[in-house]
Order: sequence, then structure tokens, then C-alpha cells
Amino acid sequence: QVQLVESGGGLVQSGESLRLSCSASGNIYRINTMGWYRQPPGKERELVATMTNVGNTNYADPVKGRFTISRDNAKKMVFLQMNSLKPEDTAVYYCSLKYPASPGYWGRGTQVTVSA
Repeated sequence: QVQLVESGGGLVQSGESLRLSCSASGNIYRINTMGWYRQPPGKERELVATMTNVGNTNYADPVKGRFTISRDNAKKMVFLQMNSLKPEDTAVYYCSLKYPASPGYWGRGTQVTVSA
């Protein structure tokens, strides 16, 4: 069974930075996509960024140029560097791990709050 644990959330002011980390444990197949999604208050969960095991990335338009996803395959970790944070980035951020043609796994989430 795969488990994902996020860390690094918190309360920051607009314009500041945060770095989220996600550690995966369990039996993980080599070919996978890890990433980050977020759920703002009162809204649906949405894509933030993903990265495949070979380094292909995908970013949501609102975070392009501000957020950077990276991963350490050997340590089974994925990171999200968030710069120039805005109040609209306030959300619960979830780590995900997906295999091709599989619904994948989710972490429990970490709260990010950006004050104006």
C-alpha cells in the first residue's frame, strides 16, 4: 500500500515563498507521475503541477512562472517551490501519485494560507 505524507504548509504574506514536500512510502512502481493538487475554500480540487518519473512537467496556468515542481526518485519525494504567493493560492494542497490507467493515491493535504 502506498502512503503519501505532505509537509511544509503554513501561513505567509502575499509575495512570500513556501516549499512543500511529499514523502512516499510503500511499494512504488518506477513509472509514475507525482504531483500537487489544491482545493481552495468552497471550490473543487484542481491541478497545480505534475512531474513524471522521467521529468516531464505540467503546470496549471495560474501558477506558471511562480511555482516549480521537482522530485527525488531515489528518496521517493516530490517538492513544490511556491514563490510570489498570492491570496488566491490559499488552499489545502494535496500530493498525488498516479500510475498509467490508475486512479492513484492521495496524501491527507497540507494547508497553505496567504494573507493580503
